[in-house]
Amino acid sequence: MSSPTISPRFSSIDLLRGLVMVIMALDHVRDYFHADAFLFSPTDLEATTVPIFLTRWITHYCAPVFVFLAGTSAWIIHQRKSTPELTSFLVKRGIWLIIVEIVIIKVAWSFNPTLPRFGLAVIWAIGVSMLALAVLIQLPFRAILITGLAIVFGHNALDGLHFDGAWWWKMLHERGKVDLNGIRVAFAYPVLPWIGTMALGYCFGSLYGKGYTPEVRRRMLIRLGVACGLLFVALRMVNAYGDPFPWSWQASPAFTALSFLNVQKYPPSLLYLLMTLGPAFLFLAWSEHVRGWLASALIVFGRVPFFYYILHLYLIHAVAMVAAELTGFGWHSMVLSSMVNSSPELKGYGFSLPLVYVIWLGIVVALYPLCAWFNKVKSNNRQLWWLSYL
Repeated sequence: MSSPTISPRFSSIDLLRGLVMVIMALDHVRDYFHADAFLFSPTDLEATTVPIFLTRWITHYCAPVFVFLAGTSAWIIHQRKSTPELTSFLVKRGIWLIIVEIVIIKVAWSFNPTLPRFGLAVIWAIGVSMLALAVLIQLPFRAILITGLAIVFGHNALDGLHFDGAWWWKMLHERGKVDLNGIRVAFAYPVLPWIGTMALGYCFGSLYGKGYTPEVRRRMLIRLGVACGLLFVALRMVNAYGDPFPWSWQASPAFTALSFLNVQKYPPSLLYLLMTLGPAFLFLAWSEHVRGWLASALIVFGRVPFFYYILHLYLIHAVAMVAAELTGFGWHSMVLSSMVNSSPELKGYGFSLPLVYVIWLGIVVALYPLCAWFNKVKSNNRQLWWLSYL
């Protein structure tokens, strides 16, 4: 195998990943603690407020950046591993993530291991996308790029297709629930556009090879970010393609702006991906040489994403159980038979949005020592192959 062609690991990638993971925790804290989360969707313009909408909207950046950078990480790994080695890793890690979604994450959301239903969300989508990427990396680089672009830019042409009761279509492109042998399965993250996103993330990784100096890479990132932003605005303005839900004029300029930003995540539309990945490219262009205590803390989170994800779900749910007990709802009300924000027994529970932000910051601070410890364990034990799966 040839010698690696990549520069040392770029902290800006870990910094961005860590940032979106911290933001992700805000969304999940809101799910378990915000009083209005049990009454209406935060993006329902008939019921929401500007602060509630934006609290949800800012977390839209998490999943696409997470999936995209997983593809980028695969490219980085490919510079020190052969194609068969990377294929094996992607297959094993993909299967492992699917199992984790079904077994470990299901319990984290519900605290009810006997619940005969589960949702297949972002970890599932990453796992399936890794299995697809294991196939795609057998192709030439240009073919992977064209495939990723075709999926991301073309999948909204499939929005009008519906196959009643077809579990495979819900898995690929149309969010929905199916019953499989008495088990209720919710395909929360249809995987087709996520496969395209990961494929593009893999190709994006080439910007971090030795063929690009930091100055050239920065210019490329700025061009990509600006191009995504301009294309998002242009396509959104004409309401013709790229998202199944057109924007419309509202009763106030603020809510008209919210309507403009209110694009589909499930599955992620072209406009959703342009809106979220464009600023991510600009952040990477700006952050390559960022230093300081905050950046260092975010980099720690970004280097242990799987550990952080599992830990933050269990911690948030455990704290919510304590909060429910202390506010008279009983800890048992957080042993769920459905998604937390659709649990009728929790109507009336919850806190104001400012207090939700305080709880979020407390959760993030509590997570840091454990993540810093695990990051050190991984760094000091690189010879332990199984740590690469955590």
